[in-house]
Amino acid sequence: MRLISHPVLCNYYVTYRCNARCGFCDIWERPSPYIDIQTAETNFKDLKRLGVKVVDFTGGEPLLHRQIDKLLALAKDHGFITTLTTNCLLYPKWAEQLKGKIDMLHFSLDSPDKEEHNRSRGVACYDFLIESIAKAKLLGEKPDILFTIFETNVHQIEDVYNNICKPNGLVLILNPVFDYHEVSTGERLSDSTLLKLQEWARKPGVYLNEAFIQLRKDGGNHVNKPVCKAGSSTIVISPENELVLPCYHLGIKSFAINGNLYQVYKSEEVQKLISLEGKFPQCEGCTINCYMQPSFAVELNKYWWKALPSTIKYNRMKGTWKQLL
Repeated sequence: MRLISHPVLCNYYVTYRCNARCGFCDIWERPSPYIDIQTAETNFKDLKRLGVKVVDFTGGEPLLHRQIDKLLALAKDHGFITTLTTNCLLYPKWAEQLKGKIDMLHFSLDSPDKEEHNRSRGVACYDFLIESIAKAKLLGEKPDILFTIFETNVHQIEDVYNNICKPNGLVLILNPVFDYHEVSTGERLSDSTLLKLQEWARKPGVYLNEAFIQLRKDGGNHVNKPVCKAGSSTIVISPENELVLPCYHLGIKSFAINGNLYQVYKSEEVQKLISLEGKFPQCEGCTINCYMQPSFAVELNKYWWKALPSTIKYNRMKGTWKQLL
């Protein structure tokens, strides 16, 4: 049963450019412009009209955008909950200008071991992460540590939790890795790893959407009965100011927005593509967290119930639950 019939999230790609070279991501390989303020403000008005609650400023590395502070301020002025994930290379430079503008600020971490983390990211960014935590704390900001879980690093959760998150009063977000396109992220998460993740999800100060675990146990999205609602729950805007459908990672078709996001989204051609969400051959077995998270929020099913406790827990920890009502 559908609970919410309108999109709730916008993944706004401010640029595809990135100053890291992560092996589990290919976005940084793409040439890209940067979005401009005027275009973004026009889109914000239509996003509001469409019912979107949350704008995720993403990339690439979003802090490469030289006006990211102004973009965030505009989004806040329009009443959106804002989120942003960074590799921290530029956060110390931006920290003061970003203060109070990001509701859900995530610092990416792949390993508590400096050399392992830097190797995973393709650049020496671990020291910037530690500096960013200190800088954020000094400013009264509360970033989350976004720890991407591979089969090879699940044993490091305890180290991250005890030595990085707890001493600094930070939420630990456990982010199960996923494959997409031609990007392979290594060995599939085993049943024993999924069980360990479930155990960690119940600990204080830890967030893991348990519906992610259930979805992986079920073999991901299935085209004959799709759980994915990427097209109808999430609006993806590219740096070229195009509406991308059914999601960024699949990107079957893009539509020029040209100041008319609302009309483009409501058009017959776009709505036809949305009606096929989760049903394309490439959607079989998909577990991409970026689109499953909002998918779980808009339709009443077993995944909605699995996601509910962790969603309430996280929004209470971050103080954003009232804004979602």
